[in-house]
Amino acid sequence: MPRLIPFRPAAACALALTLFLVLSLSLAAGAAAKGFSAELRVVGGGGKLLAEKTQSTATTAVRTDPKASCFGPGSGGSGDSVSIPGNTAMGLLARASKSVATLRPLSISDSFDFGLAVCGVGSGVAKGSSSWYLKVNHRSLAVSGDAAKIKPGDEVLWALATTRAPSYKYPEELALSAPAKATGGMPFTVSVHTYNEKGVRKPASGVKVTGAADPTGADGKTTVLLGKPALLIATDGENIPSNRAAVCVGGKCPAGK
Repeated sequence: MPRLIPFRPAAACALALTLFLVLSLSLAAGAAAKGFSAELRVVGGGGKLLAEKTQSTATTAVRTDPKASCFGPGSGGSGDSVSIPGNTAMGLLARASKSVATLRPLSISDSFDFGLAVCGVGSGVAKGSSSWYLKVNHRSLAVSGDAAKIKPGDEVLWALATTRAPSYKYPEELALSAPAKATGGMPFTVSVHTYNEKGVRKPASGVKVTGAADPTGADGKTTVLLGKPALLIATDGENIPSNRAAVCVGGKCPAGK
């Protein structure tokens, strides 16, 4: 007569845990496949804003550019099409370029072992000491854009910037904070900070802000006066211009943000 083996509670728990882990991984994979949204800002030469938007992610195919030789002779792309993962900083840029005209053409080279390299975005093409600088959540990265993983809600900045002698560091990034609403003819305070390559934040002085009569003080603050809705921006001629801050006035909000 066969021997009956009692069902062990420990085995049941192990089985339940295994099923839970499998289900969790499946849900995570499904969520990744559906994509997510992140914040994208692209600044070209001379501080020209090429794009600033909330962008959904998706794996995107891009044809590499044989003329993307801004990294030196023989550095152009193969001309082959490459698939860029959507959950990367370059994937976010590539996806946006499909719908934002100012981001085209997207000039990418696949001639390097470390990964894909961005040579040109729209009218901004790297040359000389300028190159496309990448920051995620205000921090620079030591990997190529197609290897820079991003998460939902991340802030991705691509800027055509020139390194400065003698340190040859990239310029810092300006960040503007302003109230969402204001009363016409009534002054309000805005704040400007800089972020260095490591993401260290500090007040930015001497910065001009849209609608402000005076530049920011040592505390990074200044006063703005508006008569109508506006998109504010902070610039100082040296660092990467700030994000645009939308301020609504009299129940009306500015277009374009």
